[in-house]
Amino acid sequence: MLEHIANEAIPAELVSEAALAWQVPAAREGIEMRSLEVASEIRDAAEIFDLVWPPLGGGTQVPPNLLRAITHSGGYCSAAYLADEPVAAALAIVGVHEGENGQRIHLHSHMAGVLEPYRNRRIGTLIKAHQRWWALSRGIDTIVWTFDPLVARNAKLNLVNLGVSVRDYEVNFYGAMNDAINVGEESDRVFAWWDLAGGQARAAARGELGPITELSASQIVVPAPTDIVELRISDPKAAQEWRFEMRRNLMREFANGREIIGVTENGDYVLDVVRAVDAL
Repeated sequence: MLEHIANEAIPAELVSEAALAWQVPAAREGIEMRSLEVASEIRDAAEIFDLVWPPLGGGTQVPPNLLRAITHSGGYCSAAYLADEPVAAALAIVGVHEGENGQRIHLHSHMAGVLEPYRNRRIGTLIKAHQRWWALSRGIDTIVWTFDPLVARNAKLNLVNLGVSVRDYEVNFYGAMNDAINVGEESDRVFAWWDLAGGQARAAARGELGPITELSASQIVVPAPTDIVELRISDPKAAQEWRFEMRRNLMREFANGREIIGVTENGDYVLDVVRAVDAL
């Protein structure tokens, strides 16, 4: 039903380029990437999600039967394996957005997590590169997801390692969340838009992006906390003040036509004007 709004003009060479972007580092690091289809493998992803976001009071983040329904209906689920043990997983569902020429499909990447002992090894970047290839090979040229703008490691991954642009701020987007990481927090989120065929994504895949060291006249900086996870433990009040300050700053600048286009060397956000704002 959605085929008529997929981008069927994605060049084969771009799909091949995207394949190499995950296959080469996976082979180098001894990681096997699997698109999960059968019920027994899908349980690997469900277990990863529960370990990364431990549900309070029991239960599970995503029941395996729901994961199976998502993949059977055209969604994406994958896991990364080291020595045949799952260490990371990702889940995405098909969505629709308004493009310049009408409705377009995209992947909404709902969850992507790496087990704590395996973080800071670029496995998160690898699993997103696999997701990019998977989408392009199916005629989908955009992936969208949300992330907490207070979490610096997510910002660096998204903006430097992947080459996304960030716009749209939703206050308390998911409502109250009952996992050990987000419990008691307002679930404010910004939206990462990943143009899979765009120059930023391709440059990021080649390792050509980095922090922004010099600002143009139209760019501004919005400060971000160094380690909000630690601050939530050591000073919850200060962490909450960061939430409100970030909310005010980003909502104001997004309303003024700016998007987040990168980060500074110390992890603050760099925003630039990318669209005109109608005058009142």
